[in-house]
Amino acid sequence: MLDHILSIIIFFPAVAGILGFLVQKDSVRAYGIAVAGIEFALSLWLWFSFDSSVSGMQFMEQLPLVPAFGINYILGVDGISVFIIILASFFTMIGISSLGETKDIKNMIVTLLFLQMTMAGVFAALDAILFYVFWELSLVPMLYIIGAWGGPLRVYASVKFFLYTFTGSLVMLVGMLFMAYFYYQATGVWSFAILEWYRLILPESFQLWLFAAFFLGFAIKVPMFPFHTWLPYAHGQAPTIGSVILAAILLKMGTYAFIRFSLPLFPDASVFYMFPIAVLAIIMIIYTAMVAYAQKDVKQVVAYSSVSHMGVIILGTFALNVEGISGSIFLMIAHGVVSGALFLLVGVIYDRRHTKLMSEFGGLAHVMPRYATIFGLMMMASVGLPLTINFVGEFLSLLGFYQQSHILTLLAGMAIIVGAIYMLAAYKKMFFGEVTNEANRNLPDVNKRELFALIPLAIITVWLGIYPKPLLEPINNSVKSVVQLMHDKAITDEAKSRIPSLVKGIEITKTSTPEAH
Repeated sequence: MLDHILSIIIFFPAVAGILGFLVQKDSVRAYGIAVAGIEFALSLWLWFSFDSSVSGMQFMEQLPLVPAFGINYILGVDGISVFIIILASFFTMIGISSLGETKDIKNMIVTLLFLQMTMAGVFAALDAILFYVFWELSLVPMLYIIGAWGGPLRVYASVKFFLYTFTGSLVMLVGMLFMAYFYYQATGVWSFAILEWYRLILPESFQLWLFAAFFLGFAIKVPMFPFHTWLPYAHGQAPTIGSVILAAILLKMGTYAFIRFSLPLFPDASVFYMFPIAVLAIIMIIYTAMVAYAQKDVKQVVAYSSVSHMGVIILGTFALNVEGISGSIFLMIAHGVVSGALFLLVGVIYDRRHTKLMSEFGGLAHVMPRYATIFGLMMMASVGLPLTINFVGEFLSLLGFYQQSHILTLLAGMAIIVGAIYMLAAYKKMFFGEVTNEANRNLPDVNKRELFALIPLAIITVWLGIYPKPLLEPINNSVKSVVQLMHDKAITDEAKSRIPSLVKGIEITKTSTPEAH
């Protein structure tokens, strides 16, 4: 069964989703939780069977689809992707279990199961066309979730989300076609296999154009400044579960793709664009933090905060060294846990008051102490308090980029302080002081269903903040392979100097790809 574990993880929720249409409405919630629970158990089995000492791909599957053009069904995971797949299945389970009274709950659960299929597919695909298919398919269920269950501007938000991401994806597809063509010119055969593409050493001029084509698709998905304007609308209008999945998993597709495609395929272009992208990342951190401080809606505060922290992930990724890239991958997971939890917490109070305006609250710590405690923990994790999960990722990301630029790292570090200001200000408005609004005086505290979703996230936040080794060790091993591959493929002296060589203990050359296990 392990030989096809990735295919099972990808397609099991989709098959179960189709069968879900036959389930009675009264039983569909239990059915959805059971399916999501099995999917999460399968992803944990993947983790327990994963060899942390192997840097290359594991559990690989390959099946020809269109052999004449080198399009194949190729799957595999390494330390870079395996934990994001686990995170996706975990949040699907948490999301379905936390659903309150929802119209058309059967359609919602089926949509979430199909979305889970696309998310697992993106992070496991090792063929560019297969990756692109899952990447595009992920837009459909999210478009439906926002458009069918969102707020008053849901249609505008869903269409804007689709148009932005679809446009960037088309440009990315052109880049993929050019990569396949260059591979054909070099070898005489067509191939869209990503690991085969790693063998190519392209002239710097070609790298610059191809990097830009891939960059547009990935940057919109992140979303990087100035392509971020679709995200606040999507978060603001999406139902709670839509915001949770969007922040926790879907945004990570862009940052993951930078590491899987842009860095190893275009090492010289990555160095060339490193400082301009770092400047954009710092603008993301500062600008969205200031916008978050000006918000009156607590969900918008969390939404802009999410964009700000994604800037730190980008900064770590383009540090182009093991510390920075490993930190950015860890921060992807940390950001998923913390931002997902914060959106769940916003949903808790919205279910009770049907408003997200901070001015409507105040003194909630007296009325809902358990809610205030969990919110406070996640807020502290969001601002990077030591011994919480975000601190590990942010520290490593900044440490990595410090080796490239002391000044830019200092600016980024100071900008993160602004995050503490707006999160503390929001917490003060909502939880401290006296209860002045009578509508808040008798609000019920978090119930068992909500605690079932929130307590595991709180435990993970502290556990991985104190002891991150179970994740960092396999992430580090795979990142070392990527960095060494980049160094070996680098053409220019500038790239050679910026990308460190890690020859010791790593078997990678210009003509070989990471060994599959």
